[in-house]
Amino acid sequence: MDFDYVVMPVIMLAIGILVVWLSARRIRLLRKKNFRIWRKVVECVVLSIVVLVAAAVAGSSSFNAIARHHFWATHPPPGAFYTVNGHRMHMNCTGSGSPAIILDAAVGDDALTWGGVQPVLSETTRVCSYDRAGHGWSEALPGPRDADHIAAELHGLLLEAKITGPIVLMGHSIAGMYIRDYATRYPADVAGLIFVDTSTPFQDEDPAVKAAIAKKMPMGGMLLIRAVYAAGIPRLEGACSQPIPGFEAHAGKLLAEDSCYARMGALIAEVFDGMNPSSRKTAHTGPYGALPILIFSEDPAIEGADCPADVVSIGERAQEDLKKLSTRSRRIIAKGSTHQIPIDRADLIEKEVPLFIQQIRGTAPQPTNYGSTITE
Repeated sequence: MDFDYVVMPVIMLAIGILVVWLSARRIRLLRKKNFRIWRKVVECVVLSIVVLVAAAVAGSSSFNAIARHHFWATHPPPGAFYTVNGHRMHMNCTGSGSPAIILDAAVGDDALTWGGVQPVLSETTRVCSYDRAGHGWSEALPGPRDADHIAAELHGLLLEAKITGPIVLMGHSIAGMYIRDYATRYPADVAGLIFVDTSTPFQDEDPAVKAAIAKKMPMGGMLLIRAVYAAGIPRLEGACSQPIPGFEAHAGKLLAEDSCYARMGALIAEVFDGMNPSSRKTAHTGPYGALPILIFSEDPAIEGADCPADVVSIGERAQEDLKKLSTRSRRIIAKGSTHQIPIDRADLIEKEVPLFIQQIRGTAPQPTNYGSTITE
């Protein structure tokens, strides 16, 4: 059962009803109390505000839950479902051809985040975007949420979907470590790797990075965000209906509604609990010989507007180090892009990835700039 969008709204509604009833009861009792008039007035005003807030939160959370479930009941997700380790996982495949591209989203995101680029990439080859366990429409799986387990689950999903190699793995953010783990465990299946501003092992162990993460994502703040989403505040602000630039109408509508769903449980499991184990298990992965590798990185000038200079420098070194994973690697800095390259610079992905696939097939000339870093 969905705790945040079924259980929590019921709890909020029950608490709201209880608070309203107790407050109304107290207001009635005040009339019989021999208190000074100023105290009765102040207490009535405070209790009235409490009633309004409790009713608003209860109503908002209930409306949000009903609206969410109605939307997804009438707008089923694209793709199909497969059973992996007794749990349901979701994947959306389009196009045809080999090697197939497997799209793995950032933590907290799901397959819909690729909705802008997938249709274009599908003109070149088969493309499959999937939801990791606990994300999107994939059920949460018990046990650790580290790179080893996630790579094994993806392998099981591909077997169930009858997708056999070769494949090109394309991972965004934390998924970069997951595709490294996969390439190490199942090297015969992998024809190439594409890193999209990915995390690297132990990069968050640097004191400067730790301080920046703690400032941006304190655990108390995460819990507050979880409560805000469960209460339906983003929906009241119109976040669920704002069009997503670069997406066709239907995909943009799905992603807009999806943005009102915070997967905090999966995020906490992969980042706060799973990041260090994932780092340990991927720190010594590679090098992968001459395996084709394409690296996209966010614009450090954009990142520098939001992060300290030393944190930006650490990230730049980590992205450069990714080139050491193969003798056939190259890096492209996505000019003007934030961390969300699939959305900010979809045009760059739509240009470079089909060419990358054609080079793997041998139908396009091989790059002459292996080992390089360019800004595009």
